[in-house]
Amino acid sequence: MAGGARVLSDDSRLSRVDRALYALERQLALLSGLAIFSLMLLAVLSVGGRNIISQPLPGYVDWIEQAMPLIAFMGISFAQRDGGHIRMDMFISMLEGRALYAVELITTVALLVLMLLLVWGSWAHFARSFDFAAPLWSRDSTMDIALPIWPAKLLAPVAFFVLCLRLVLQVWAYGRAVVTGTATPVAVPLIVDAAAQAAMEAEHLSDAGSRGQRP
Repeated sequence: MAGGARVLSDDSRLSRVDRALYALERQLALLSGLAIFSLMLLAVLSVGGRNIISQPLPGYVDWIEQAMPLIAFMGISFAQRDGGHIRMDMFISMLEGRALYAVELITTVALLVLMLLLVWGSWAHFARSFDFAAPLWSRDSTMDIALPIWPAKLLAPVAFFVLCLRLVLQVWAYGRAVVTGTATPVAVPLIVDAAAQAAMEAEHLSDAGSRGQRP
């Protein structure tokens, strides 16, 4: 299941790389959010045009197709870093110490292998669509207003590559935790229990409220 998590930081090289990559992941997640907001605006324009001038927005479905990779893929590395993905932790929750981080290391390596295969496959899919000699560098286009599809296809390997960087970093962190036996590794999400999660959320709301009350 998805739960609350915290990611620790220190002055180590691993933590510095983690924070640098996290800055990139936040920007990609922001792009994903802006894509969702843009689709809301397009929906308003399309429905308004249909009702007011009997003319919906041309290529509305085409623009949705172009935005879907932004919505679906750009935030996955950000969620991986913060432990926001759905996961089954019935077995994991019974482990601690080296055993816990050894299991996390194995599953993260397996996920990294899968994502590397997806990078290879999605890049090949993009390469079949992109052609410098073709109009708009595209061998295929959308059905309505003929938008080139290769930009949308390029987003998948880019997002998957960033996720691979995050997974390599987490493999490094879990491997170091297994070797050193530390109970508080940096650069990986540490799942907290319900009580700690509630305390974190209350602290966050309290900080947000205090900032809103400042003159």
